[in-house]
Amino acid sequence: MTFEEALQLTSAITALAFVQQSLEHLRPAVRLHERLLFAPRLILSLLLGTASLSAPSLGLSPGVLTLALVVNHLLILPFFNGPYNGGADRMSLLILLCLAGAYNLPEPAWRELAFGYLGMQLLLSYFMAGWVKIANPDWRTGRALRDVFLFSAYPAGENIRRWAAHPRLLLGAGWAVIGFELAFPLTFLSRPALLVGLAIAALFHGANACLFGLNRFFWIWICAYPSILWLHDRVIG
Repeated sequence: MTFEEALQLTSAITALAFVQQSLEHLRPAVRLHERLLFAPRLILSLLLGTASLSAPSLGLSPGVLTLALVVNHLLILPFFNGPYNGGADRMSLLILLCLAGAYNLPEPAWRELAFGYLGMQLLLSYFMAGWVKIANPDWRTGRALRDVFLFSAYPAGENIRRWAAHPRLLLGAGWAVIGFELAFPLTFLSRPALLVGLAIAALFHGANACLFGLNRFFWIWICAYPSILWLHDRVIG
């Protein structure tokens, strides 16, 4: 995958993810101020998706559009007193900043460095998630995952809470997640392993979307996958 191909693919998927996010905030019941923040994001995302496919986009380049989306994102943050959707919003801003750098920096090496930084952060995000879990005794004993099903507001349906009655299953599932996240950097050593690792990670995010309604994590992490595939080709060959 070439640099330009990976950059265009990341931009296109990001635009689609932002369109979905923006539409959630444009319902009639949503506050007017909130809609005024997300309506521009919807328009800019649609334009970015078009520009990423090398199609005419009102004369606006992906570089201009990504910078505009960065500004829009920074205006949204104070409205919610920070990244209200946690890691998904942080990853969204990281992707926007890296795309803006990859499109706008003057030197090709700097552009590649900005895009490669996104791939490296994606690689580290899984490892750090596993490190935080293994350092937490509740995760090591299975209690953390049990409490998520039993007490948290995340489960997408009340019937899913029944899983809390199977502690051994949750203990095994928790350690499977920890093991995969800690081992994920090793997949970078070969392209087949990386493809398998990304497929498993996508299934993991998909399961979280179905079980807990964390749909934003699925889409925004998928957006960064082209960057790590390009980085692997650039570094490992």
